This record gives sequence, structure tokens and C-alpha cells, in this order.
Amino acid sequence: MTITTAYVCARCGAGSSVSSLTWRCPECLGPWELDFTAAPVPLASLAGRVGSLWRYEEALPLSDPYCSLGEGRTPLVRLTDTVSAKLDFLMPTLSFKDRGAVMLAELARRLAPRRVIADSSGNAGTAMAAYCARAGLDCTVYVPEGTSPKKLEQIRAHGARLTVVPGDREATALAAREAADEPGTFYASHVFNPYFLHGTKTYVYELWEDLGGRLPDTLVVPVGNGTLLLGAALATSELYAHGLIGSRPALVAVQAEAVAPLAEAFRAGADDVPAPAPMRATLAEGIAIPYPPRARQILRAVRESGGTFLTVTEHQLRAAQLDLAARGLFVESTGVACWAAITAEPREGSVVVPLCGAGAKTGLAAGSRAT
Repeated sequence: MTITTAYVCARCGAGSSVSSLTWRCPECLGPWELDFTAAPVPLASLAGRVGSLWRYEEALPLSDPYCSLGEGRTPLVRLTDTVSAKLDFLMPTLSFKDRGAVMLAELARRLAPRRVIADSSGNAGTAMAAYCARAGLDCTVYVPEGTSPKKLEQIRAHGARLTVVPGDREATALAAREAADEPGTFYASHVFNPYFLHGTKTYVYELWEDLGGRLPDTLVVPVGNGTLLLGAALATSELYAHGLIGSRPALVAVQAEAVAPLAEAFRAGADDVPAPAPMRATLAEGIAIPYPPRARQILRAVRESGGTFLTVTEHQLRAAQLDLAARGLFVESTGVACWAAITAEPREGSVVVPLCGAGAKTGLAAGSRAT
């Protein structure tokens, strides 16, 4: 099946056919971008379209998906007078990663590789396992030791092979990247493959539609590898370029205080993360990334939006999880980071936070107890 888009490297300008299965730029080893220009999405015509993220077909580099599970179109609910939450844990695999995983699985199905591999701290792996099962693809997921048993069970249930890597998330990524260079392998990397970002950008297209053609003043987003934030930046740029919004919202990025290389680089005025951050234990394991490959893009996107970085403590994460549960929303401890941050440091104007993963995936944070 013909793929009309191509990969391009924003760092050095090199390019590659998508069908080559090259997962990063061979010249500078940087992550690919996609040579694709989104067309305007007509707001008035959306009411009669399919009830999934594929309703925004003009903005997506793939169409007519076989492996969709109905992902997207998650509810937006009010938490306070100014803050609303988008319930992205109400997805087929219970996390926002489904937005990008369906794009990667659909792409892989069309390219027909010998096997698909992915690496993850849990949610991206479960999403890829599910969508590869849907697409009939052989899938192996690399995870770090200490990954939630419930997430491992979910990956196995979808029929994917599990490779548990001794060490942390970074060691897992390195092991997967070594395997990704084997012939016939499609590396379904939510970090390096830009198709994933074109999936996560639908989060903002949904907000734009639900809010009647506008966006909130501030989008608060958890950031580890930055896939949701970069997708949000991509969507706001497209909507603004097409004249579909009058201004772009500020992007406020949230990291755990324990592992916050991007927040530290932002505060230092740096354009990149100079070296891997020390890896410390944190309840927000899903965003504990010591050396994000797309750090330059993330820092630039936050600065260009007029946003900032916030960090949250372990105590704040525990408190936020209990607070949301008391409001009827049981969210995993990584997924409450934005609510923890915005509760501690409120923003002026309208704000939307994502609740990215279901609490059923991990249970209540250690040291927390309901009263």
C-alpha cells in the first residue's frame, strides 16, 4: 500500500522514505519529523462524522484505518469554575497513548514488517500490544523491571511478547533501540516516530471542537518524552495557521520534582538538556525520563507558547490522586501530575488538564489511603 508522506530530519535536513523502516535520522541520529501538511478541518461538518479521532481526517497523515478501536472523543468535565479535565483514561486501553498507538499500528499494518517492537514504562506498551493484536501484527514490548504487574498482564493478554529489561526506563529504551536495527523490524517508538505525535494532536482538535471553535487560555500537560505536549503544539500551530483560532494557548509542562531535566533546563535558559538527569524513584514513573530525545523541541514549544514548567512533589501527587478520587475520578499517579501542579500554582483564565491513565492500571499510590 502506498505511503505518500516521508520522514525528514529537522536537525540536519536528511530525509527517508517511510517504507524504509528507518526509525531515526542516520546522519545525526535525531528523531524524524513528518513531511506532511494538514488541511483545515471544517468545524461545521464534524457533527455527522465517525465518533473517534479519525473524524479529523483532513489533519491526519493516514485515513481509512482498519485497526481503529474507536479511540478518541473523550469527555471534557469541569473540576472548578476555571479548570476542566479531559478524561483521556477513558480509552480502549485506558490511557491517552491510544491516540498515537493507533497511528503507528495502522502505519505498520500497511508496511507489513516482519515484527513490531515497542518500549514503554507500561501505557504505550499496552496500547501497542492492543493495536498490533487488532492489526494482526507480531509485537514485542520492552519494559523496565518494576513495571506495574497489572500493565504486564494487560500486555500479555493482547498476545504480545514481553522483554523485561533490568534497570530503569532509559536502559529499556536502549535495549529496544538496539533491537530496532534488525532487518524487517518496525520500531513503534512513541518518541522517535512522528506519526505518534499526529495521533496525540487530536487531543487538542477535540478540545477545539467541544469548545465551539476555540481553545482554553492554558493547556497543562505532563511531560516526560513530551509526546502529548508536542502533539498539542502541532495542533495549535495548525489551527492557528488555518485561521481556526485567534491565538494559541500557553503550554504549561509538568514534571515530577524527582526527575525534572526539562524543567531544570527551562529555568536555566538552556536550549537542550545537557546530560541525563539522575534517575530517582517517583510515583510519576510515566514521565520520569532522564534524557528526552526531543528535548529541544519541547523546550522551544513551551517558550514559543508563552508557557512555563512546573514540578510536583511526591506528596502532591498522592494528595492529587486522592482528591480526584473523591471527585469520582480514579486516575493513576502519573496521570494526576497536572492536577497536582495546577492546584498548587493556579493559572489565570480557562485551563484544561488531561487525566491520562486509569487508576485501575496501578492502584492507589504507595503511602496514600482514603479517608
